[in-house]
Amino acid sequence: MDATRLTDPGFWNDPTPCSWGDPEFAAWCEEQEELRGHVLFQTSGSSGAPKWIALSKDALLLSAAAVNRHLGVDESDVWGLVLPPHHVGGFGVVARAFEAACGLAVFRRKWQADAFAAWVESEGVTHTSLVPTQVYDLAVRGVPCPAGVRAVVVGGGRLEDELGQRARDLGWPVLASYGMTETGSQIATQSLEILNFPYQSSPLPLLPVWRAKIDEDDRLWVAGPALFSGQVTGGPGAWCYEPREGEWHRSGDRAALAPGGLAILGRADSLQKILGELVDPEAVERELATAAGGLPAGAFAVAAVPDDRAGHLLVPVFAESLGGERADAAVAAYNEQAPGFKRLLPPVILADLPRSALGKIRRAELADLALRVISGLSPSDER
Repeated sequence: MDATRLTDPGFWNDPTPCSWGDPEFAAWCEEQEELRGHVLFQTSGSSGAPKWIALSKDALLLSAAAVNRHLGVDESDVWGLVLPPHHVGGFGVVARAFEAACGLAVFRRKWQADAFAAWVESEGVTHTSLVPTQVYDLAVRGVPCPAGVRAVVVGGGRLEDELGQRARDLGWPVLASYGMTETGSQIATQSLEILNFPYQSSPLPLLPVWRAKIDEDDRLWVAGPALFSGQVTGGPGAWCYEPREGEWHRSGDRAALAPGGLAILGRADSLQKILGELVDPEAVERELATAAGGLPAGAFAVAAVPDDRAGHLLVPVFAESLGGERADAAVAAYNEQAPGFKRLLPPVILADLPRSALGKIRRAELADLALRVISGLSPSDER
């Protein structure tokens, strides 16, 4: 579907459910009375079976309005769409352009940092949304930000402080955000005023339409009028719509409520027991980067693989482009200061790390690839 069609009032007034990709699934959705006036987004997160999240068009516009008010968007602005509209992050950009009755520019080329910056300047883009991998490309290539850009909302993963500051130094007004498909977009985003200070990835102020609470397991719960209506699970011939129960949704993330908003601690399902200790591989990744004096975002990750004796072992996985010597040096520097239960095995080198369309690392697939390598199998061997 062409993204510009989504700015047509006719789309927003049409009660026909909207989904992408599978005509059979789309036809099934049209037969479900509960899905009238909804948009469905397929998601599997970093692991787990695919499912479709149903968000009403009213909820999506409420989310769009909250973001627009937070960022001071008006009719004179231009939202730049770089992310695919069949993902909620990209769809949210289009919804904001429609809600604000402002301009929408669509980046139709294959992603390239220099080309993106030239496009931003030629189209007069004032606001856009990127993922951390794209910010990394801008920063490492030293691409300066064109004049007139007021906000670059970064979602889909954590933008580390050092990388965020490098982007800020080039003029890119990056703002950390946190959201999920179930909330139609962001629930917490840094404000424009924070651009006057050094970049920090947290805390993240909640947008006014959202409430948050933390349970005894540090899991984040959210409630608000833009929350999803329900989800569809199953497969062809066996799809099933499950309405949301209650006003609160339990997310898959651990978080803390700080005075300035949310501090995201990582995925709850990423915690693993190693020699009796709970370990978060994503936290180990940050410690590894610090010990190594900095590592390129997106060029490495840490996988936890099963082990009969220890429960799990930590395997550092590096992209081939980083180089084996640098990977070895990084792991050695980290292991010198890490306690025994958090030490890393020798690095695994892959041509590329497995990623989703938005650049998120597919954690389950990464762990499977790492396990195959340390077991002496080729990642491409028949499974």
